[in-house]
Amino acid sequence: MKSRTALDGLDSRDRVGLPWDMKIDSHHHLWAINDTDYPWIDEEKSVIRRDFLAGDAARNFKSSGIGGSVVVQARQIVEETEWLLGLAEANDWMRGVVGWVPLLEDAGEPFLERFAPHPKLCGVRHVVHDEPDDDFILREDFNEGIRRLMNYGLVYDILIFEKHLPQTIEFVDRHPEQIFVVDHIAKPVVRRDAFDEAWAKNTRELARRENVSCKVSGMVTEVRDAEWDVDLLRPYFETVLEAFGAGRLMFGSDWPVCLLRSEYGQWVECVTELVAGLSEEEKAAIWGGNAVRIYGF
Repeated sequence: MKSRTALDGLDSRDRVGLPWDMKIDSHHHLWAINDTDYPWIDEEKSVIRRDFLAGDAARNFKSSGIGGSVVVQARQIVEETEWLLGLAEANDWMRGVVGWVPLLEDAGEPFLERFAPHPKLCGVRHVVHDEPDDDFILREDFNEGIRRLMNYGLVYDILIFEKHLPQTIEFVDRHPEQIFVVDHIAKPVVRRDAFDEAWAKNTRELARRENVSCKVSGMVTEVRDAEWDVDLLRPYFETVLEAFGAGRLMFGSDWPVCLLRSEYGQWVECVTELVAGLSEEEKAAIWGGNAVRIYGF
């Protein structure tokens, strides 16, 4: 029997039905802010230290021509996955959920059995880049959890910094049949006066693994300069385009985190300019086709 999460108690702003069907935002978050679950959203990030619910996302999507989305976990607790799946049931435009399960505990098996039957759970992830151990992704107990994902047909989203790419290449090589998606182009250090060559080299190597795809997302928050523009980000986009090809890239916003540096519509316009020289088929793949195929909506 497929599991279902009750919708009782959801805010009315989280029950939004939308009639359009265009582009897919493959990476955004939702949260009801509190003082315990989001320690990384400190006072310096006051612009995002408030509630961001489904109705807020829907208004952004509609104004930018986005027809569906993948909502991604922001808390490493089982309740996060339950909450996001409940929202996805209530909102048809929320096509998929990348949740969180405790993969270190019995390889996550009880929680995978519980959540995987839900038709909108398409993947899971762990906030690897916040782990104090830079080799966390190579831990045997974590890798045992990753091995179990194949049994449930779930994608694994890789959230790392550039410095973790060598370990990530070794990690991916342990799981040649598992489908992986790299979030935020692996978070290079973006500066106007110094291209991140180490990131580029390791990204090209990682992309040689055809079971790995990449989200064009989260780039603006990695800019170290006071200002950013399309030309600053273009070499990073061109690198992942060359490495992965248009068939393994997907648009994502990382909203509302992107609000630290960019409004939603501004980011959509930036990606529109970055892909302007591609064919219509390539644009369609990046804007939504790849997300549908890779996450298996």
